[in-house]
Amino acid sequence: MSDARLALLAPYNRWMNRRLYDAAATLSHEALVADRGAFFGSILGTLNHLVVTDTIWLKRFAAAPDAPAALAVLDGTPMPTALDATPYATLPVLRERREWLDDVILQWAATLTPARLEASLTYTNTRGMGFTRDVLGVVTHLFNHQTHHRGQITTLLSQAGVDVGVTDLLAMPPDPD
Repeated sequence: MSDARLALLAPYNRWMNRRLYDAAATLSHEALVADRGAFFGSILGTLNHLVVTDTIWLKRFAAAPDAPAALAVLDGTPMPTALDATPYATLPVLRERREWLDDVILQWAATLTPARLEASLTYTNTRGMGFTRDVLGVVTHLFNHQTHHRGQITTLLSQAGVDVGVTDLLAMPPDPD
């Protein structure tokens, strides 16, 4: 992965999140919280999971000795303790947080120089186990994890009668904002 690829993945991440939230907004609150048998139960549960895990990873990066200033905005954000937490009970409040996180991700991704990507990240997971991983691998995981669960959400939305449309990276407009 290079800086150019990250410059593509971060905007794609935001573009697809906006599309998912637009699609989800067409459903009632009851439909959003209905247990659909997914890993995190409902559409809202799965959307919360992505916000929780992105927060966890960004806070881990923010705690690194060479953390970019772009992550200082996370200082007042508590570290989630459970991957299945649902800190946002309604879609509008969750969407506001998702938009904020996507802005943080865009600013942070712009700081990922080749030297930063070649470094290591040492962190503790939610079970208290310590790890050291390649930054490039963790960054790749962050974006891949988003794609994985957005795929689940598009399936859940489709089962609820909502068509998200084409989700391919190549379908993103040249300037999605």
